[in-house]
Amino acid sequence: ETSRKALARLNIVMKYAAAAGLDVDMQATMKAKALLGAQGDEQKHISSIAWQKIPNFYKSLSGGTLTELALKLTILTALRSGAIRHLRYEFIQDDVLTVPAHLMKGNRGKKTEFRVPLSKEAVEVIEQLKPFERDGYLFPNKNKGIMSDATMSRHMERRGMQERPHGFRSSFRTYCAEATDTPREIAETALSHVTGSKVERAYNRSDYLERRKVLMQRWAEFCDNTDSKVIPLHEAR
Repeated sequence: ETSRKALARLNIVMKYAAAAGLDVDMQATMKAKALLGAQGDEQKHISSIAWQKIPNFYKSLSGGTLTELALKLTILTALRSGAIRHLRYEFIQDDVLTVPAHLMKGNRGKKTEFRVPLSKEAVEVIEQLKPFERDGYLFPNKNKGIMSDATMSRHMERRGMQERPHGFRSSFRTYCAEATDTPREIAETALSHVTGSKVERAYNRSDYLERRKVLMQRWAEFCDNTDSKVIPLHEAR
């Protein structure tokens, strides 16, 4: 992915240089790629905690530190850690968190705002963040700005874990598939993934907010209880 981005940027530079009247070879990057030959493209998935073990990990986050609260909210919302770190109180209205488009990862090149139904547990975590709030941010840095993108990962590293915060999304998705009867489109929407064809999306513009409220509350109850059992989501049908 890094090499693809670098190649795209080099092509932009070459086009700009040519437009500026400089003598450049517009095929330079393509020639370099041909000379390099076939490159390996081994995709590695981010390690995640098995969904059955999430309650034990969630329970261990009992110190009330800003990092632990960030991890808790990341688990409960299934959001990417970047969106969590940038959260502001103004994004929250009652029990719904609306993440602005610029904080969302684009799906098929398009970024749109994303509504997240907050479970009772998530609301409680947000309440605990009030003493830490600075300049409207829920997760400020000790000095200036917001929490570093490595803070949560380092917390897990110090505990000898190979898993990373982004893996919680995989834990949640596998939980949906293996422990519930949640329809695929609702589980995918909960992760802000685009589903269906372009035509289907043109006619169905629902974000399934009410049905996702049921799902996220069940997920939160599971995470917050080490004795949780598999609960079918009949209400989500």
